[in-house]
Amino acid sequence: MASNFTLSAKTRTDTGKGASRRLRRLAGELPAIVYGGEKAPLNITVPHKDLTKALEDERFYSHIIKLNVEGSGEESVVLRALQRHPAKPLLLHADFLRVDATHTITMRVPLHFTNAEKCVGVRLGGGTVSHAISELEVRCLPKDLPEFIEVDLTELNVGQIIHISELSLPAGVESVQLSHGHDHDLPVVSILAPRGGSEEATESA
Repeated sequence: MASNFTLSAKTRTDTGKGASRRLRRLAGELPAIVYGGEKAPLNITVPHKDLTKALEDERFYSHIIKLNVEGSGEESVVLRALQRHPAKPLLLHADFLRVDATHTITMRVPLHFTNAEKCVGVRLGGGTVSHAISELEVRCLPKDLPEFIEVDLTELNVGQIIHISELSLPAGVESVQLSHGHDHDLPVVSILAPRGGSEEATESA
């Protein structure tokens, strides 16, 4: 996957809760850390407004990010964790994981459900789409990391379920859940029968 996201960052030596509060309040900077790979962890700051804007794009959560660290060079990373303020629209801390083109990474990728309006179970059976999960944990090389995984609902009928094993994953991408065995083949989406509908009507649909 090509990287379309770039963030500027600065190294920081002042750590601790007090220092982090000062950075956010006075400089508009968000404390963060870069770790993983063969390098030592690196404490950095990124502009709060830049990261906030980047997070408006769903792809940012499952994308390779170019992190330009002042005085340290460029890092290829993914967003691993994000701490938000419990009551205010503020970010508190971010964790970035280094990625290597030759090593697999594990990421959560959003699911995009398509053709709900054409779904047989909804259009003809009066059913309702029920989403069991909205993202899938996958393992792959960085170049194969998908921005999303499409789930086509067109042929899904009332009472039917799509499981993880039925998803069409891109080449080189595997489900972490399925790697644990068949018992972990969780439901992804289903079509619920209309309320008050009889069993006979459901079977007919």
